[in-house]
Amino acid sequence: MHIIYGHSLFSNIDGRVTSMQSNRKKLYEVSQQLSKVARGIEKADLVIKNGTLVNVFTGELLENMDVAVSQGRIAYIGNADHTIGDQTKVIDANQKYIAPGLLDGHMHVESTMLSVTEFAKAALPKGTTGIFMDPHEIANVFGVEGVRLMHEEGQQLPLKVFTTFPSCVPATTDFEDTGASLSVEDIKAGLQWENVAGLGEVMNFPGVVFGDPLMCGEIEETIKANKTVTGHFPADDPQMLQAYIAAGVTSDHETVTREQGLEKVRMGMHLMIREGSAWHDVKEVIKVVTEDKVNTDNISLVTDDVYPQTLIEKGHLNHVVRRAIEEGVDPVTAIQMATINVARYYKLDQDLGAIAPGKCADILIIEDLHKVEPETVITDGEVVFNNGALVKQFPTFIYPEHVRNSINLKSELNPNDFLLKSKTEGTTEVNVIKIIENSARTEKMTSNLQVVDGVIQPHVEKDILQLACIERHHATGQISLGFAHGFQLKKGAVASTVAHDSHNLLVMGTNPEDMAFAANELAKMGGGMIVVENQKVLAKVSMRIAGLMSDQPLETVVKEVQELEQAWKEIGCPIHAPFMTFSLIALPVIPEIRISNRGIVDVTEFKLIETEILK
Repeated sequence: MHIIYGHSLFSNIDGRVTSMQSNRKKLYEVSQQLSKVARGIEKADLVIKNGTLVNVFTGELLENMDVAVSQGRIAYIGNADHTIGDQTKVIDANQKYIAPGLLDGHMHVESTMLSVTEFAKAALPKGTTGIFMDPHEIANVFGVEGVRLMHEEGQQLPLKVFTTFPSCVPATTDFEDTGASLSVEDIKAGLQWENVAGLGEVMNFPGVVFGDPLMCGEIEETIKANKTVTGHFPADDPQMLQAYIAAGVTSDHETVTREQGLEKVRMGMHLMIREGSAWHDVKEVIKVVTEDKVNTDNISLVTDDVYPQTLIEKGHLNHVVRRAIEEGVDPVTAIQMATINVARYYKLDQDLGAIAPGKCADILIIEDLHKVEPETVITDGEVVFNNGALVKQFPTFIYPEHVRNSINLKSELNPNDFLLKSKTEGTTEVNVIKIIENSARTEKMTSNLQVVDGVIQPHVEKDILQLACIERHHATGQISLGFAHGFQLKKGAVASTVAHDSHNLLVMGTNPEDMAFAANELAKMGGGMIVVENQKVLAKVSMRIAGLMSDQPLETVVKEVQELEQAWKEIGCPIHAPFMTFSLIALPVIPEIRISNRGIVDVTEFKLIETEILK
């Protein structure tokens, strides 16, 4: 393939935003130029020749097509010889497929453990040219400032980064303490930022249905701004669903059964079918397309949460498209569900989602439409990836020092901080959080434990491990203690500042000495995940950005995560991706039982309970 490259599209000033928007022309700014190129009066900047066009409007594959590009937008489709001049860059597609760039309609960059920039470097080679991110993880730590930083970082990249402003920060005000909170006024202001596309997933669906002023206020402001209200509805109650939709929420990515999907599509909801690293919903939910044969215009494919290994081993949104094809979806239909359908849902289809005159020139050249592995990726008319390599330099975005040092503990922890005092002698009964492998849910169980010198002892042989959650945002010194079952650690301790959704400091272990050491080491690192044994670090993933994201390249993070997984195994844990299950053990909005910095939360009863059960 013959390509002539142009100059770099972007630069960086003081680690802050030099927006790619300065290089992305609005349609009204270049419409006359595009018209002249289409007529051959002016010449194109780039022409892709001799490809098979994936037409997402008609569902056709159109052979022997050219695409002419000017000012970062598409000017002409067809035989484009009349648009080629002396300065025109020409790419011979050589009968390969020319498809629009993929758009991920719902995802969390923080879940990749990467910065927005490093994520872009991983996602663009896989054909993702635009994302709609919900940065509610960093919002729980740094509020509006955190959202703005991630949003601004995204604006300087060749990847188009749109933000849905987080809606549920904190996830609950009754059971935990976060680093920040967002108000209706915060969201109203944020909706005015350029490339904020709507409201992030409204997880508090009971609040929406029963008229919570915060939830309703956020939705009202989003509708007033003529932007999109994205949802999160995991329940099976049809009355609740319709009340939720009637309140203004228009999509859902939590669908796990064909029946749920069919009901939502019938009610006019935009159905987002998810395939991430932990949630594999395509196989079941895609049956609404392959078996029920519903109209697919209101269905899209999303990733939600993707871990770094998945990016390398399977891909990003192209993996989800490929999974849909494997389940029997026509390749063009699958691509439609990751391009034009997404653009239409967010009311951005004048610019995105298709190869057509006037649209942004975000284009993939693909040899095999079933594999969806791009050979060339073009954004805004510039080649960013070709033949296995990125061909553009990416600017550096430096987060403020306080964001890179977000672990605020009252004092250094010591083993005594992890001793749970009993109100009885001999033995005592305690509540225990039982985890379920490959599930976000937990189960409530009880266990009888020994009391020695007034302290309740963990029971490693019975897989009852000591658990702690330490407030890490405001240095309050607050520590809650409990017990966990299911991780099967035999020695050592683990700790994490990725602890959904409040992201306090989680520690679990077999002995208080290793637990204190793990917590202190993690604080020194600026956050992340760690495994220790005998007060030595076995493995760690440093996440300096808010304690949630690494500032290192993808390859480094993948290596660290692989070492972390191995270290979990070395201390006895056999389950899949245990650090991810561990990070969810503090999420007090998913049943049945959790730990927060305030104590043990009975999610079924919606109340804090004591660890020790006194008769």
